[in-house]
Amino acid sequence: MADHLPSGLLEACVVVGASGDKLKDSLQQGNSTTDLLILDPEVLQVHVPPFVTKENADESGVPRTFSRVQCRRSFIKKKERLVVAPSGPGGAGSSEGATVTEDVSVPKDIDLMALPQLCFPGGLQVTNEPKEERFHFLVFTDVFGNQTHGVVVQLLNVFNGHWSSTRTTKLYTAFAICVISKHPYYNALKDCLSCLLVQLRTCRLSEERVKEFAAKLSLVPIPPPGQLHVVFNLRPLMIILPSREDKEHPAVDLDLHLPFLCFRSKQILQIITGILMEQRVVFFSADWARLTLVAECFMFYIHPLHWQHPYVPILSAQMLDFVMAPTAFLMGCHLNHFEEVAAETDDLILINIDDGTVSSSCSETVDLPDVPFISAECFTKRRKGLQLQYDLEVCHQGAGTDVNEMRMLRRQWQQNLNWEIQKVTLELIVNMFRDVSGHLNYEHRVFNSEEFLKTRELADLPFYRKVLETHIFHSFLKDRLNRKMDAFTLLFYVSVRMKAMTDNPRRPTMQEMARKYSSNPEIRLNKRLGMSLPNLGEERHLNLLRQTSLKKTIIPESGEYTLRKYGSKRVLWLSFKIPPKPVKIFKLPECPPPMVHHHVQNYYGELIILLGKAISCVPPEDSTLLARYFYLRGFMNTLCSKRLDALSDFQNLYKTDIEIFPTDLVKALVDSLQKDEFSQVDRRPELKRLIFKVKTDNEMVLVQADDHVKKFQLPKTHMLQEDFVKRIQESGIVKDVATIHRLFEALTVGQQKQIDPEVFRVFYTFWKETEVEAQDVHLPAEVMEHLDNNECVYKLSCSVKTNQGVGKIAMTQKRLFLLTDGRPGFIEITKFRDIKEVKISFAPFLLLRIPSLKIKCSLRKEVFEANLKSACDLWNLMVREMWAGRTMADDHKDPQYMQQALTNVLLMDAVVGCLQTQKAIFAASKLAYFDRVKHEVPVMVPKTTLETLKHKINPSLDLPAPQTVHVLLYTPGQLSYSEADGDGNPKLWCALSGGRVVVFDAASWSMQQNCVQVGSSQLNCMLGLDQDQVWIGSQDSIIYIIDTCLCMSCSVFCGGRVCWSWRSTYSCSADGTVILWDLSTLKVKKQFQLTCDRLMSIQLFNGTLWCCKDCIVELRKNGTPHRKMTLPEDLRSMSTEFSSLILFLERGQLWTSCSDSDELCLWHCKDLTKPFLRVRLQNCTGVNCMIKVKNQIWVGCSGPSPDQCRMSGKIYIVDTESHSVEKELMAHTDSVQALCSAEGRYVLSGSACQDGKIAIWKVE
Repeated sequence: MADHLPSGLLEACVVVGASGDKLKDSLQQGNSTTDLLILDPEVLQVHVPPFVTKENADESGVPRTFSRVQCRRSFIKKKERLVVAPSGPGGAGSSEGATVTEDVSVPKDIDLMALPQLCFPGGLQVTNEPKEERFHFLVFTDVFGNQTHGVVVQLLNVFNGHWSSTRTTKLYTAFAICVISKHPYYNALKDCLSCLLVQLRTCRLSEERVKEFAAKLSLVPIPPPGQLHVVFNLRPLMIILPSREDKEHPAVDLDLHLPFLCFRSKQILQIITGILMEQRVVFFSADWARLTLVAECFMFYIHPLHWQHPYVPILSAQMLDFVMAPTAFLMGCHLNHFEEVAAETDDLILINIDDGTVSSSCSETVDLPDVPFISAECFTKRRKGLQLQYDLEVCHQGAGTDVNEMRMLRRQWQQNLNWEIQKVTLELIVNMFRDVSGHLNYEHRVFNSEEFLKTRELADLPFYRKVLETHIFHSFLKDRLNRKMDAFTLLFYVSVRMKAMTDNPRRPTMQEMARKYSSNPEIRLNKRLGMSLPNLGEERHLNLLRQTSLKKTIIPESGEYTLRKYGSKRVLWLSFKIPPKPVKIFKLPECPPPMVHHHVQNYYGELIILLGKAISCVPPEDSTLLARYFYLRGFMNTLCSKRLDALSDFQNLYKTDIEIFPTDLVKALVDSLQKDEFSQVDRRPELKRLIFKVKTDNEMVLVQADDHVKKFQLPKTHMLQEDFVKRIQESGIVKDVATIHRLFEALTVGQQKQIDPEVFRVFYTFWKETEVEAQDVHLPAEVMEHLDNNECVYKLSCSVKTNQGVGKIAMTQKRLFLLTDGRPGFIEITKFRDIKEVKISFAPFLLLRIPSLKIKCSLRKEVFEANLKSACDLWNLMVREMWAGRTMADDHKDPQYMQQALTNVLLMDAVVGCLQTQKAIFAASKLAYFDRVKHEVPVMVPKTTLETLKHKINPSLDLPAPQTVHVLLYTPGQLSYSEADGDGNPKLWCALSGGRVVVFDAASWSMQQNCVQVGSSQLNCMLGLDQDQVWIGSQDSIIYIIDTCLCMSCSVFCGGRVCWSWRSTYSCSADGTVILWDLSTLKVKKQFQLTCDRLMSIQLFNGTLWCCKDCIVELRKNGTPHRKMTLPEDLRSMSTEFSSLILFLERGQLWTSCSDSDELCLWHCKDLTKPFLRVRLQNCTGVNCMIKVKNQIWVGCSGPSPDQCRMSGKIYIVDTESHSVEKELMAHTDSVQALCSAEGRYVLSGSACQDGKIAIWKVE
């Protein structure tokens, strides 16, 4: 268990200096008082936790405090020490007395061999002049990249030696105290050492004094990630430990503006460029402290990217050969070695902190590509807006008299400035790499670097070509493909409001084209326009849909977007005003004498009491702060060996915030429980569930996560269909598997069923070249005013002769129009929904027959005719497919049909351009899916369905294949998933397979979140509570609670399949467990067990619970059965069960349905022996779901077979008064799996994976 305990503030405290014997020998060899000796430093003292020994614990009779180093691997250093206390600094004293050896347990990641040199990087000198104490900072990095941080103070004390009678002046010898921590608390540890110096000025250095100082620091807990800071009193200063922003972000406890005081914007950008390009970078300064602090600042500047090469901010004089390393590195040297390092090594980036210059070892200039222009311009402007001088900030204030109050004011100013600087640098990184996500294929983990580079400006290409080859960028890609919710992702989602990702990058709309070319009156048309998927319906403003992190996320409330012209493009300049997060400070009790066990135990006990008081004062809705207090108290209880109390705190933490849940520590606690503790667990149901989950998780086989990233490459061998599907998906052309199968058939017409790599290359090149040409599309203003704002031109013909004049035929997702030659004009040919007929006719010309395309429109008598010549067959196919897609989209009220038709058309064009053979048109016809369906197996939608159906949406839009809609939940307008939405619109939550939840804006039915990941198991039910929470039950035995305002999730355990009632918060699981929850504390108020094989659901009616399983049982609130209802006799022989129930209290009726029956059974509530009426549902094989809406019962059913060519999912609307079927609705091609009501105005239905759509129905 010790290995899993979070480390405290102190990892080790080491005293370094010259031993008394060596100092004596060196002085005796000196010839004059002016000789300044340089000695080899060595470790004099090592102090590591635990400081309360086992003997102390045994004598006190109290169980020993648990130490995190007891089971940790370490090496033993034999240290000689004098029995007599040292009389001089560093342990020098009388030579009398026997020497003994002492075993010192040192943490495995602290290298005592190199530490003395780093504590005295300039050497240990004996001087004849006193000097002030000096601080500097260290960073140790192990082979795994784990970092340990140190703060060193060097002191000079008078050496009272009497070995040379010739010395009449005072001599001063140095020693250093180094405090080492796992966390980068530079300012806090510096303040701690400053407090120790106050004591050392009045008394000599002693081992016990340093040990007591180290022991006090070891008692200080580290705050968990979040906004809870810890403060403790070390006298005379109050020391603050800021928390990390999140688990991935280190604590910020240094002044991030230091590089801004040393360098201009140009130099800062050059340094960042050198780091991102993994150059060999060396910092120089005459002040050792600046080296580490400035280097650490730049590590924060590139966050969330991480430096992954050797990182040694301070090199001692003996370590200068490190700069000869051939690999990338970041190191720091004293300014005295600048010329030496520059002369000995080539290709170094030399950074002089003191002069603010950046040069190379080869020349005075740096041969590095410039940062992308727009990113650099934004950074420079934002940097100018920073207030970097504290004196200017407080010049209006009076003089302070309380040092701690003055320090607090200074710290608040620094904290706000750090926050602003982090925003500026994060915006820089986001502006640099924002477009990377558009070239990622998440399913196959592919990055198309070539296409990404093609979208960059010419002047920016050198920068991106180098950065894209680095380890830093490779790890960045891994995080993007893993959908990591870090600072980059959060700002990216806020900055880039875009439509839901479809198969290809989106074409510019008329509105965007007007904005793009508003200052350019010239007309410029390309022959080829881009081939990408359309924007359908109204213009939407969507977040790029994200996987929800199980933690609190603050979304900026306001921001600044600026379009700047750069080269031939107008580029979005991002600048956000993000308010700093509110901070809560928890003060630790006064530190006791740290070397006495019972005092330490009393300290922990007092700390637990204070945390309990803090918890009781936190309102239940402030779950974020509550979670942090539970974390700290659980940690303290663990240190006190109060395992059950610790598990109880971690159980409450799990129910409040999963993100900071210490999984490994909880597992270790469970494994360490004694027999008497297990007997107590049986009396505490919540702990029992927690332990059950921990043990279940331990038994699960861990699957190694796929962490690879590959660049897209064109295939070099022939491809069968399966490999072709993968390659097309990787390329980003199309995701839908069925469409790719049709494309495979088209490209293999008349030949063996495999794709030649050359054919693939030509097809891919044709597609991408057409896409690139689309970026320069320009239509005259006179033409754009006739088109809708969200309309795009997808195909443009050559100049042809028509009966309306000479011009180019243009195709958008809505219409065909003629762009006349000469002075460009607009002549509408037809909208696709108005087409009555499309055919090819032949006009004789001399001995030839010239083909022409004729299009008849229902709104015009005159038939449009165009002499398209060789392109006539292709245009005929494309117009027919668009016509068929438009017809089906209107008939089914499903805009995705039109979107798919556009995809088919664009693929046809690419196939014809690729093959260039006589069979090209025949091959392209394989892609005319909707035209073929229209003529071969037309699906007639019944009139009743058309009148009731309002719209259809696709929750699997971003997936390769449709998924089953398992659960639907509508939440009213006040319940918003993110404060960034701002509109307060209602939401539709849709649970798909694998724990995936998709969220729609129920006002516009546009997708807002396409991947809220809730576990990995199937989700069974969802419920909106208290206007700001959504409870989601999963088959993994967990209820996930999503705070819709804070994007925060927590969990509670239920031990099986989860469902619940609407009003009182009851939950049930498949094993028959029923739990009543306290909403404010998420604690179990009541629990009882039912005897059943499979409990399906639970509902609350008139004070009693109705449980649906193999039978229906009415329960009293105490859990005792009241009445039981079994299946009707004729259904008992069938392998069926109740699927749903509805209770009508006002009518005294109970309606039930069965999964394999085509009947609804109506029962009298007072007589449950047999149903008094049955309602037969025609052509139904089973009922899956049933809801009551007004005076109607909506029933979702399975059809006879999952046949794509005819409806197999039906919805029956049954009148509750006449008990008759009013309507039969058929809009799904697979069984209806979920129903929900939207405030009685609409009913939403979701279907199984053969269809995977959601239909929106009007309620009359």
